[in-house]
Amino acid sequence: MVGRYLKSFSIFEIVVIALMATIGVAIKPVISPLVHIITGPLYIPGGAVAGGLYMMWIVLGAGLIGKKGVATIISLVQSIMVISLGLYGNHGLMSLLTYLLPGIVLDLYLFLFRVKKFNLGNYFIGGILANISGTFLVNLVFFRLPFIPLMLTLSAGSLSGGLGGLIAYNIVNRINKNEVLRELLNRRGYNE
Repeated sequence: MVGRYLKSFSIFEIVVIALMATIGVAIKPVISPLVHIITGPLYIPGGAVAGGLYMMWIVLGAGLIGKKGVATIISLVQSIMVISLGLYGNHGLMSLLTYLLPGIVLDLYLFLFRVKKFNLGNYFIGGILANISGTFLVNLVFFRLPFIPLMLTLSAGSLSGGLGGLIAYNIVNRINKNEVLRELLNRRGYNE
């Protein structure tokens, strides 16, 4: 059944999945130190704020491809990359869970609300759900913050995730304005 599901993806879609996963992992060591400069003095965990920018790629991939389970696949690829390559933020096998949960939560949202085509609200809510689920799980596994700091962290993560979703929405709009990319996506049935 898994094999049949994976065969439903075109080579173009697989490349998009790989690209979104790779960019999401590669951007983390660049963005995190910059965000920590701002969040450190405020005692806000920087990962919650920076997470909106790396969760953006999961939301963007799911929005571009528009098939069930894409966010989970992107997250799974990210977790495998982080574990196997020992990249930044590696927490051993726990990375499998902490990277995978945001994709599962996003796909669950898309499934429960029967989202067929992404709109602005779906990108925004998708970014929020992906980032706060990842932030919450990392807190549960590693930080174990008390209730009030946890709520502040989740609030910051929610804002950051929503902004990441809005950035993803704008990227898709720019792609749709590009005639060559729009034609490529239209041939694949991704009209927005």
